[in-house]
Amino acid sequence: MVHQQIAVRALPKTTLRTLTIGGLMALTVVFAASHVRAEGHEKVIESHGYSYFGNLDYPADFPHLAYVNPDAPKGGEIALGASGTFDSLNPYSRKGSAGALTTLQYDQLIETTSDAVGQYYGVVAHSIEYPESRDWVIFHMRPEATFSDGTPVTAEDVVYSHRLFIEQGLPSYAQAVGRMVTGAEALDDHRVKFTFNPELSKRSRIETVGSTPIFSKAWFEADETRRLDEPRLEVAIGSGPYILESYDINRQIVYTLRDDYWGKDLPFNKGRHNYDTIRIEYFTDQTASFEAFKAGVYTIRVESDPKLWASSYDFPKIDSGAVVKYELANGSPPNPTGFVFNLAKPEFQDRRVREAVALAFNFEWTNESLLFGLYAPRSSFVEGTPIEAQDTPTGAELAFLEALGDVVPPELLSDPVRITHASDGSRLSDRRNMRSASGLLEDAGWTVGDDGMRRNVDGQPLEITLLYPTNIQDSVDAMHETYAQNLEQLGIAVKLEKVDPSQYTNRRRDRDYDMMYSTRYSTFLSTGGGLSQMYGSQEAEFSLFNPAGLASPLVDAIIEASFTTTTQEETDIALMALDRALRHEFFVVPTGYIADHWVAAYDKYEFPENLPPYDLGYLDLWWVNEDKAEALRASGALN
Repeated sequence: MVHQQIAVRALPKTTLRTLTIGGLMALTVVFAASHVRAEGHEKVIESHGYSYFGNLDYPADFPHLAYVNPDAPKGGEIALGASGTFDSLNPYSRKGSAGALTTLQYDQLIETTSDAVGQYYGVVAHSIEYPESRDWVIFHMRPEATFSDGTPVTAEDVVYSHRLFIEQGLPSYAQAVGRMVTGAEALDDHRVKFTFNPELSKRSRIETVGSTPIFSKAWFEADETRRLDEPRLEVAIGSGPYILESYDINRQIVYTLRDDYWGKDLPFNKGRHNYDTIRIEYFTDQTASFEAFKAGVYTIRVESDPKLWASSYDFPKIDSGAVVKYELANGSPPNPTGFVFNLAKPEFQDRRVREAVALAFNFEWTNESLLFGLYAPRSSFVEGTPIEAQDTPTGAELAFLEALGDVVPPELLSDPVRITHASDGSRLSDRRNMRSASGLLEDAGWTVGDDGMRRNVDGQPLEITLLYPTNIQDSVDAMHETYAQNLEQLGIAVKLEKVDPSQYTNRRRDRDYDMMYSTRYSTFLSTGGGLSQMYGSQEAEFSLFNPAGLASPLVDAIIEASFTTTTQEETDIALMALDRALRHEFFVVPTGYIADHWVAAYDKYEFPENLPPYDLGYLDLWWVNEDKAEALRASGALN
């Protein structure tokens, strides 16, 4: 498990956001139809970028992204900490534990920005064309794009990479995209065409295929043992800004900026990729990691442990100013983190049991006693956004739900949206909630015997295994222990299984747990195929992004209906209904969230004045002030 400060994605960066958040910046809205031509009976759009609704904030001739420092100096190093282990440098395999940030080595045809939602601009592709039906798309590629070995990036490489993900990629992604894409062909060296299944949704078509990492076909074909679905320590050649310099298993990974990176002067990349070196140091646990940061072994830490943030950032380097603390605004809604039920377990298929188990979690006490009062409560999957479901459905949302028919339970239309239960923060065990939980368990057939344990009519005890890794944060570790105390008071046999990160990864993939603290579910501000991978039924049995195994006809119907919306307003209504439905299905016990980014860094880094709302940007927007770095070295704060 990698420390939270390192965001590692196993799939292409397909953004799930299209909601325009007001007040981002005063940019002129330009429409994607920079050129429109007629082809048969259908208009064909040619553009420098793509968004489903046609709005692009940046024109074709934009000089750089609005949130970067285009004159940021290049050079220096960022060093990050990670806890856990790695035995592979292939992030796209279901097997093994991949090293951090290996995706830095791969470019995409198009990429999204961090200041808008659902807008994509050309990287390897300089332009795209597609019909209004979006039944196909052609990407026009930059002939100057090269892999790190100097060979050109061609349309054949794009087609080959797409097929690798379909044939050897993660099953949830491979099946979803395999149904969507009916053809991929290289029209010539620098034009690639994808054809889509017209019977499926138009959503997520173009951005999905455009966001797939591009590998060198020649590299894979040079050795038949090289596969996408197998762990390996040999790195597939990419065309991205960084290359792997060195690694030491379970200790360190180092990436260096390519001197010959072909895309360094692209407007999309201006002011980005500013470090010469990105170094990741691995540690056995969070305690060792934090002590290493204090010693200067690594230089930036994005803190996610409130106990540490509140009580441990008082070491001498803070007092001297060698290390500075930042609390920076986070414009993204918080991920729906919490204790996830494995819905395949028979006992959890009864909602009353899930309700009872949830009532045993006391957020208020946990927040004050373990989290220093720094967490905020969360109920919604899109907390704090305009599409968060409120009260009972009315107006357009009510009409949307009613149009879905019998798949919508009557109580979803008449009852207020589910809100996380409140507890007495003065004591761990809230008596009122525990009485309610006990009643629910009795109603569900789990009665208390003479030994104080709950059993069903067959005499089987109610048992719950909570799985978590040894390198978890101390505050979350304590959260497990106190939660288990309350569950045991209800007569539930609780087993806390704390396993090493490698075993944890394997068991998480195999769904070998009853409940687990999970950060795998993502929030959403737009519709698209990613929703199905996380919350849909079709891949629920095996999707790594749906750890509960949620398979709900109600949720499926809402997701499918969201695919057919034709305006931003309709999309927002569908997503509001989805938030309501996910909360109704109740498969996560919310544990709250941190509202801002907490960052501690050695005082050699600088960042743009106006950071984008959807990305902290420390990996590609920040830079090293070499004068400050030299001062730290001279003072002995850093080597």
